[in-house]
Amino acid sequence: MAKPLTKNKGGAPTKYQKSYNEQSRKLCLMGYTDKQLADFFEVSESTINKWKLDHPSFSESLKSGKVIADANVTASLYDRATGYSHIETKVFCNQGEITTHAVSKIYPPDPLSIKYWLNNRQPERWREKVEVEQSGSNIADVITSLIDKLPN
Repeated sequence: MAKPLTKNKGGAPTKYQKSYNEQSRKLCLMGYTDKQLADFFEVSESTINKWKLDHPSFSESLKSGKVIADANVTASLYDRATGYSHIETKVFCNQGEITTHAVSKIYPPDPLSIKYWLNNRQPERWREKVEVEQSGSNIADVITSLIDKLPN
């Protein structure tokens, strides 16, 4: 009886290992991109993409790490934009005796963080747009029209 023909996929065997799931999750928590993961595992970025398709647990590990990292950064940006406070322990030396005192440290809202947040969250209302109307056919006319629009 003849053996059924099997199709040979060809190529080198995969470098993927199940242990990469947890390693990748931790690297994504630190902000790694797919390109950086590829460099870490010494493969191409297309290989990382293939592993995501071939190994759903690998793909889920990447997603879970990236979601947590993004959420942490978003929370930090929000705190910077709105202002925040925290308790800080101050250490004093008074006549040779060490004493501590809890102090509330206050950080005011950061205008740059506010601008970034609003530009990205509500672009239709806050994104800066530079509109240039060209009234002439040469560069001198364009420059003159831009200078006329500048505040005094």
